[in-house]
Amino acid sequence: MLVDAKALKRAREERLLSITALAKLAGVSSKSIYRMENGGEIKLLTFRKLLIALGYSVTDKDRFVIE
Repeated sequence: MLVDAKALKRAREERLLSITALAKLAGVSSKSIYRMENGGEIKLLTFRKLLIALGYSVTDKDRFVIE
């Protein structure tokens, strides 16, 4: 699974959240978010936590997945 990092970053910015604020909401490290937004890999569990913290359902994952 390949995540569209730009779309996740855009969703974060639309909610006026910093990387640190989103990390706290999601219960993940800010380093993980920074790495993902810069083209790095993301674990499935981290991706799920980010979706929920951004107000999406897990069923909305297709908005952020590149196949």
